[in-house]
Amino acid sequence: MKKRILMIMILSVGFLLMACSGAKQQVVEQAKPDQESEDAATETDEEIDSVDLGEATGQGQDLVQEESDTTKDPLATYPSEKIEYARVWLQVIGNGDVEELNVQHISAGEQLNPYDDKSVAYPEDVIVLTGKASADGTVTYSGNGDGTINVYDVPSHWPSSEQIEESMEEYTKNIVDGTEKVSVDAGDEEEVVGVIGKISG
Repeated sequence: MKKRILMIMILSVGFLLMACSGAKQQVVEQAKPDQESEDAATETDEEIDSVDLGEATGQGQDLVQEESDTTKDPLATYPSEKIEYARVWLQVIGNGDVEELNVQHISAGEQLNPYDDKSVAYPEDVIVLTGKASADGTVTYSGNGDGTINVYDVPSHWPSSEQIEESMEEYTKNIVDGTEKVSVDAGDEEEVVGVIGKISG
């Protein structure tokens, strides 16, 4: 009898142990997906951080590049028309020490000599560059858009009809017909910047 009771107890304990072991295994298996989800979330966060850092680094490099380009090209901050005026002045007159540079725009159809009705008119729009003093010189030109200009040999002071051998019409017509095509060099950047600073207006 005692042996039978002992066998029943042993079997009962064995079943209990097996049941506990199975429950523990089920709990472990159920916990695995949660761990995998946590690992996946960690990897995603790392990827996002990596992308954000890459984008931020790229933007920083762009800013550094822009600053570097501006440093290399001192003319980058100036309007193209002012750069043109300074280069033309230096190319034709060559006086970088001019105290002031004035710019005047004259439309096609206006007379070369505004003081004489017999003067012929400009066939195109022109730009007139003059210094503060008449001794600084003057440049009357039109741009061709290809690095060259047409220079009109307009005098800084117009002569009267009595001071020239031909009529004022012929005199001014010869100026229009005798325009000179000049190639404008880039020039020294520091000198160009210096003249730009003297442009009136």
